[in-house]
Amino acid sequence: MSRTPPSRPPRVGLVSLGCPKALVDSERILTRLRAEGYELVGSYEEADLVLVNTCGFLDSAREESLAAIREAMEANGRVVVTGCLGAEAERIRARFPDVLAITGPHQYEAVVAAVHRALPPAHDPRFDLVPPQGLRLTPRHYAYLKIAEGCDRRCSFCIIPRLRGPQRSRPAAHVLHEAERLVRAGVRELLVVAQDTAAYGTDLRHAESRYRGRPVRAHILDLARELGRFDVWVRLHYVYPYPHVDRLVELMAEGLVLPYLDVPFQHASPRILRLMRRPARAERTLERIRAWRRAVPDLVLRSTFIVGFPGEREEDFALLLEWLREAELDRVGCFVYEPVEGAAANRLPEPVPPEVAEERRQRLMALQAEISARRLARRIGQEVAVLVDAVTAEGAVGRTYGDAPEIDGRVYLRNAPALAPGDLVWARVERADAHDLYARYVEHQQPVAAGEAASAASASSACTSAAGRSSGIM
Repeated sequence: MSRTPPSRPPRVGLVSLGCPKALVDSERILTRLRAEGYELVGSYEEADLVLVNTCGFLDSAREESLAAIREAMEANGRVVVTGCLGAEAERIRARFPDVLAITGPHQYEAVVAAVHRALPPAHDPRFDLVPPQGLRLTPRHYAYLKIAEGCDRRCSFCIIPRLRGPQRSRPAAHVLHEAERLVRAGVRELLVVAQDTAAYGTDLRHAESRYRGRPVRAHILDLARELGRFDVWVRLHYVYPYPHVDRLVELMAEGLVLPYLDVPFQHASPRILRLMRRPARAERTLERIRAWRRAVPDLVLRSTFIVGFPGEREEDFALLLEWLREAELDRVGCFVYEPVEGAAANRLPEPVPPEVAEERRQRLMALQAEISARRLARRIGQEVAVLVDAVTAEGAVGRTYGDAPEIDGRVYLRNAPALAPGDLVWARVERADAHDLYARYVEHQQPVAAGEAASAASASSACTSAAGRSSGIM
């Protein structure tokens, strides 16, 4: 039964947890609800109902999700749960029997139907307004563009295929029309995401769809080239190192895609990689990294690694450290292995004690900080293109093409004029640390164009950081 006063539209609050792919799910749900006349509010007290979009990838993420549900129940009491943890409805019901409804990941219709049952929409045209690009939870100048759901890989440490199902790619025309709407709305940076971005379209057999009267294949190479024509920053995340990634680097050399590769290598020991069910030719990977950098000297490489995986011995970890010294990645995230319920790796022998795994994580990150600081120091004295994210009393804060939002480093601008978020400007780097750049705004007669920033040899930075999206009602 609705508790909405008749004088106003129904109000919905949202807590969105997890990765950018989950954030896109939240944006789609909110877009649908707003189009139906729901009002979106930022506090539990104002909301007639609270949506909690959960994460269930790791045990720590599950606990965070359960804590968010508990907080919403205590503060509001009318809660609909969705997302990855929603695939384990029994676990949620056992702790919170009074939640209104539970749905699994990317079940948009089921979520909206649950909201309708608990809080019927207000059928008033004054409230049925939504911008054509939909509602987003990111700032106006950048947006995540999800091109596929699910995953076909069977990495032994991962339960994503069980939670989100097999890969289901969107037709290329659908993706490009969404990108077009976002760019028209003022987006300056498109962050392309999927669970396995480089495998985009394989489930569709790379079928063509028509965009603006011409056929476009559902293939990451074709899609990236088309996105590059919008003259905005195009950043690729979660790129599994398939052979055709070499051709993606060619698009970066052309300035169509940002020279930034987010490749989850996970480890370097062939033995551990085989146990992970990952590609096990670390030497070949080093050769490819060298080839990528020959093609694009200022390519920024980010990756993630798991330490403490079952069976990881000191010699395996030492091999990983040596590989990092050779690879000189620009930024790295490192995680201690968690025996997530349902993961095949949990059945492997030789579990690593948690204190040993944590000590290895700290050693890896200390080494990477040295590498990162050394690579960032090369930018001192250079002019870099900076996309402004925020303006403060002291100046402005932004990012180079080598910095993904909320994951990588920042550029702190001093002596900045009246800039605004979304401005793309030039700055001269004055100093650097292991994570960020500190620069002075440089005035040019003409503002920098997105395509120019993507291909400019000096417009790069490197840093080491791993950060998650913060939770809280939105």
